[in-house]
Amino acid sequence: MGAGAVLGEVPEGGAKMINARAETVHEKPSYRRPFASRRCILPADGYYEWVTAAGERQLEEKGKRKRPRKQPYFVTPVDGSVMAMAGLYEFWRDRTLPDEHPRAWWVTCTVITTEADKEPFGGAARDEGPRSLAEIHPRMPLVLTEDRWASWLDPGRADPDDLLPLLAPPPSGLLRAYPVTTGVSDVRNNGPELLDELEAPEEGTLF
Repeated sequence: MGAGAVLGEVPEGGAKMINARAETVHEKPSYRRPFASRRCILPADGYYEWVTAAGERQLEEKGKRKRPRKQPYFVTPVDGSVMAMAGLYEFWRDRTLPDEHPRAWWVTCTVITTEADKEPFGGAARDEGPRSLAEIHPRMPLVLTEDRWASWLDPGRADPDDLLPLLAPPPSGLLRAYPVTTGVSDVRNNGPELLDELEAPEEGTLF
């Protein structure tokens, strides 16, 4: 996959397809061909998810808060390794542009997701906040363990029935989540401090 691949983007007028569900990726018209022949691994240190504070949810339900405050969490491997997310990539021709235009062709990628792990996080438990990925969000990226990498990237494997076992969720306890500064919610911020672990959430997220 080219270094310039854009997550979920397609030429103007097309539908954005950031995520593909592991349960149906082999059936959806948009994903069938990439699933058979254009699979990739998307490496990441982790990803962010936002949790609505319990008190904020109550205010929202009562109509007293239109935009409830949310606490961001960073989800990352327990052992500090790089996360290998299962992905697909595709080439798109923007027919509104001439052949010689530098953006006539796009290379895009999609993250495959699966049901979030319901088991408690790996690593040391926290007194506050969610105790599992499922308490943060019902879905999570499909993380491929190293023993699946070669099979996932093998161009000789194109039979969907042969590939489906690779879409099984990873073992429980591989990931942990910790609260980070709410500054990550502002797209203007971009620095290593956005990954710093907080001792306690800035926004109350007791469950």
